[in-house]
Amino acid sequence: MVIDEDKVFKALADTSRRKLLDRLRQKGGLTLGELCEKHNMSRQAVTKHLTLLEEANLVVTRKQGREKLHYLNPMPISDIYTRWIGKFEQGRAAALQNLKQALEENNHE
Repeated sequence: MVIDEDKVFKALADTSRRKLLDRLRQKGGLTLGELCEKHNMSRQAVTKHLTLLEEANLVVTRKQGREKLHYLNPMPISDIYTRWIGKFEQGRAAALQNLKQALEENNHE
C-alpha cells in the first residue's frame, strides 16, 4: 500500500492525535470509550481525530461484536523514517564503523 505522506504528516502535526497514537502504542485494541477516558476532549473530538488518523492509515480498526477496536499501524511512520531519517542514520553508522575500525587498528599497532 502506498502511503499518502501529506496525510501522515498532517495527522502527526497535532498533539492530541500524537497522544492518541501513544495510547495505542502502549495498548492496542482500545474502544472509542477507552480512548476518551484519559483525554480532556469530547467524544466527538476524539472521533474526529481518529478519523484523520485512519485516513492517514496510522490507525486501523477491527469490529468485535458491537465494539470497534482501534490499533496503531506503525508502517506509515516506518516508511517516513526510512525515507526521511534512515538515510541520515546510515551515514552516521558508517562513520562509527570506520572510527571503530581505525581505533582497533591503532590498538593492534
